[in-house]
Amino acid sequence: MLAPQINNTKILAIMGPTASGKTAAALAIAKHTPSEIISVDSALVYREMNIGTAKPSATELASVPHHLIDIISPAESYSVAHFLHDTKRLVTEIQQRGNLPILVGGTMMYFNALIKGLDDLPVANPAIRAELDAEALRTGVPALHARLEKIDPITAARLKPNDSQRIQRALEIYAITGQSMSALLALQTKAATPFQMLALSLEPSDRSVLHQRISDRFDLMLEQGLLDEVRQLRLRGDLHPDLPSMRCVGYRQAWDHLDGLYDRQQMRELGIIATRQLVKRQLTWLRSMPERIIIDCLAANPSVDILHHAALEKLIN
Repeated sequence: MLAPQINNTKILAIMGPTASGKTAAALAIAKHTPSEIISVDSALVYREMNIGTAKPSATELASVPHHLIDIISPAESYSVAHFLHDTKRLVTEIQQRGNLPILVGGTMMYFNALIKGLDDLPVANPAIRAELDAEALRTGVPALHARLEKIDPITAARLKPNDSQRIQRALEIYAITGQSMSALLALQTKAATPFQMLALSLEPSDRSVLHQRISDRFDLMLEQGLLDEVRQLRLRGDLHPDLPSMRCVGYRQAWDHLDGLYDRQQMRELGIIATRQLVKRQLTWLRSMPERIIIDCLAANPSVDILHHAALEKLIN
């Protein structure tokens, strides 16, 4: 058993692609040393979205304190800046309680902000966001992209015409500051977060096996009632498919299916393809981190491999 003595100069991160077993690994560590889990997942922040996000079960959530899960409505937005602010606060509070902060998830944009820092751009303005949401519904996201091209051609050039979240963010920044996002970024420097991170990365030795896991998991979500979950979300009346919550993998495909754009089999295939594409992006980002410690997520018991890794024992002892 690991000794329950925490080195408060560092935190533990368990990274990895979708379906790599990150939650199980974190819970295994939490059984051996006082810990609290901070979710690094842009989908788990939303309430009422349980099946398609593979949210930890009620038993798992009760077994160890969890943070940044079920904190906002699907009609709201949660930015990288919000995540960074909340995580810095939580890490300090958890360490003050004498516990180990374990950051667990696969939203690499969040991890990137923790490691490299975040540009000091203005915080979201709810009134401006609401106006842009209404405009997107009225004229379409490509029309917003065309407007951005006139205001900030540099930012517009790197965004796809249907990337509603980032297009609206760039327009919001211009509305708040009167300056383009690209101009503001050119003037700013990033500040890294004030703590060190031991990064353990669960990665597959055979990607085809992980792909099969993804297919099996998506089928299980369908069996558990993913479509019914999305039907209930649609009944709220305040959601639409261009919201960040409804653009999450699985939810967008289910929404389009319920709109009659695809049959069930097409929806399943598109959901699995979208998940595999997400995994590819996650692994590409992970490969840019030479300092990470790789654990084979396809090993017989990767949680045991993590528990007995010398780097983790050094952190804990």
